[in-house]
Amino acid sequence: MKPRIAKLTFAQTSKIVLPNDTNVLGNLMGGQLLNWMDISAGISAQRHSQRVVVTASVNNVSFNQPIKLGDIVTIEAKVSRAFTSSMEVYLDVYIDLPNGTQKKSNEAIYTFVAVDQNGSPIEVPELIPETDIEKERFAGALRRRQLSLILAGKMEPNEATELKALFGQ
Repeated sequence: MKPRIAKLTFAQTSKIVLPNDTNVLGNLMGGQLLNWMDISAGISAQRHSQRVVVTASVNNVSFNQPIKLGDIVTIEAKVSRAFTSSMEVYLDVYIDLPNGTQKKSNEAIYTFVAVDQNGSPIEVPELIPETDIEKERFAGALRRRQLSLILAGKMEPNEATELKALFGQ
């Protein structure tokens, strides 16, 4: 299977926060943002794998800044690493400011699995990172995956070579 370069896995979505999307404080509800991120991440994973994908996990979500009613939200999703059938997708969430700039408000990491017509996992192409940030996220994805496998009881800690390297063992 031919590897794909990271820039082909990019998805960007913009939304305006409407009254129905907010809580009583006028802030975007976290669940609505999770929905928007899931869709953006799914598009990114589907572009990479060129297959139907399903959400396997939401690994990390950081709600760093509130997003207010009327804000324009831009979500950037990009596959950070592809494994056998799964892909880690890194998301950056920005608020568009009136002066034309953006302010980062949130980030998340999702995992998707490519599936065949029967819903069974199917192989995905490798990912070739190009930029420094892509290379950094690519390397981090393997450590995050090893930690997840250990916590799920699917990998023994002594097998986690990338994690052991962090601690000089």
